[in-house]
Order: sequence, then structure tokens, then C-alpha cells
Amino acid sequence: MYLSRWKILFTLVVVFFQSTAGTLLADDDVSFEEAFELGFNDAPVEREIIHPEWFKESFLDLREGLEDAIAGGKQGIALYFGQEHCAYCKALMEINFTKPDIVKYVREHYDIISLDIWGSRTITLFDGTEITERDLAIQQNTNFTPSLIFFDETGKTAFKMRGYYKPYRFQAVMKYIVEDFYKTEKFRDYLERADPPPRFDVEDLNEHEQFFNGPIVLDRRAAASNKPLAVIFEQQQCHACDQLHSEPLNNEENRKLLKGFELRQLNAWSDTPVITPKGNKITAKEWADQLNIHYMPTTVFFNEQGDEILRIDSVVKLYRMRSMLSYILNDGYKDFETFQQWRRYTSLER
Repeated sequence: MYLSRWKILFTLVVVFFQSTAGTLLADDDVSFEEAFELGFNDAPVEREIIHPEWFKESFLDLREGLEDAIAGGKQGIALYFGQEHCAYCKALMEINFTKPDIVKYVREHYDIISLDIWGSRTITLFDGTEITERDLAIQQNTNFTPSLIFFDETGKTAFKMRGYYKPYRFQAVMKYIVEDFYKTEKFRDYLERADPPPRFDVEDLNEHEQFFNGPIVLDRRAAASNKPLAVIFEQQQCHACDQLHSEPLNNEENRKLLKGFELRQLNAWSDTPVITPKGNKITAKEWADQLNIHYMPTTVFFNEQGDEILRIDSVVKLYRMRSMLSYILNDGYKDFETFQQWRRYTSLER
């Protein structure tokens, strides 16, 4: 496959930066944002993640919080789900929430209330139901931190952001919510209209030696497969896709774990024929639309019977991808309510 010069250059830069990541992260002259972009080590960081002072102090009654926000001229409230030692939470705080334009826009339109996914504080929901932070995190399927759930003036969910989004994508989410596009169209459709994706042949996607070639026949109804399935939805001219194909998919240990999967790659905007795990005959674009794929790349994991386990539709780097692959191969999703619970349990067991 032909590789453009910029992809080759990007790969060389990433390899160099990753080989010196530890030194760079310790260097006071290198910002966290620079380290994150090129050689970011997403292993657990320091225990405490400092939140902005403008986060809303709350008694955790969402009805009162929403009422206060509306009275203050805001459009709603957002719940931030985080945890200690979370490198991606640190990225949200030290990259996105240090950019004046993002901070100004968020503060103008939403109050953010901070929650701990392991916390025991009691939250009163819009319907008066009481629930702990931990149980709410499970209920809202916050497999990845940070997660942000935005609620509009009626208490209706406007958007769920699971995982870290880079500033440009975070800004797109905020515009989608603030300008009420979420009321009339899916985020995927909004992005396609606002910034049409490139049209291209599958040959223009990144290669990986473990991708299964041939027709995309994923039907698992008649007989279960002997491997779980991982489908990676990508597109051309996708910087985040190139990053996924650097360390997360090509690290030696991760490559070994990937051998335990049927690994497939799809152009999310193509007319490539697909037979889905449930036997539907559609195109790749139609399937991506059904799955509401809006982040590129998104990796969707299915079990041997063809049921979706979970997906990664946010920034993912080496440590998180390795943990996710291990979680699925070791059937962690069968024994634990969330990926985070499994991850905490396995770290305690070591």
C-alpha cells in the first residue's frame, strides 16, 4: 500500500517521541499537551487531578443545580465523571480546560458538577431518586474517564462524552449542544454536514498485518465464533487513526493480545458490503450510522455470539488499549459491571 510522505513522517516522529517519552515528560521545558500529542504515556498519573476553580460547588441535587444554572442564564448542567490517577482526566483539565476560548464558551452555557466514579456521596436525580456517585457511574455506562454528560434546560440528556476528546472535537460537541443541533440530528450527521469526510477507497486506510482480508462477513447467528470480534471504523486523512496505528495497535505486547481477536477494519463512509454479526446485509456507512459512530477511529468489540460488549469512541493510547484487550480476552465483562471495576480489581490483585 502506498504511504504518503506525511504518514511516513508522522510515524517516524511518533517512534522517536515514544522512545524518549519518559525523558520528555520529566522535562520542565515540554508541556503536558506536547507530550500528550506525540509521546503520551497514558499509564496512571499522580493521585489527585486538580479541577478548575470554576467547577460548580454543589449539594448534588440535580434539580437545584439545574434551576440555579437556568437562573444564571445557562442552558443546563453537565456531570463530570472522573477518578484519581486518570491520565485522560488530567488531559481534559490541563489541555482543554486551559484554553481560554473553550473555558469561556463552557462557562457561558453550562455549569459543570464534578463526581468521582468510586464516590459514595448521594446524588438526587431529576425525578427525586437518590443514588450514589458510584452507582450513577455504572448506570450511565462511564467505562472511560473522563466522561461528561450534558443535560439541557428540561433535564434531558443532550450529549454523553465518554473518554477524552481533543480540543477541536470538544469544541464541535459544545457547538452541537449549545446551538440545539442535538434536538434535530445525530452528532454523526451534524459532523458530516458541517465537515464532510473524504471519500476514498479502502486501500487508503492504514494497514495492519492482523486485519482479516476478504469479504466483510461477520454473521455469528448460526454458530458462535471461537474469538471475540473487534471492528475498527476509520477514515482517510485522520490523524487520530494514524496515532491508533502507532503504539496502541503495533506495540509488541498489544499485537500478541490482538491475535485473540478477529480484527476487521472498515471505512465508515464507504459503500463496502457488510454482513453484520446479527446477519444484516448493509453497507459499511449504513452500519456505522446504525451504530451511531461519530468519532474516528472507533473500535467496537463484539463477543463470540455477536453481541456488542463495548466500544472505544474517544482518544485511546497504549495503556488503555492494552487494558481493554485484556479485559475482553479474560472475560472481565462477564464478571464485572464495568471495565473500570475490572481494572481496579486486577490492579489490586497484582
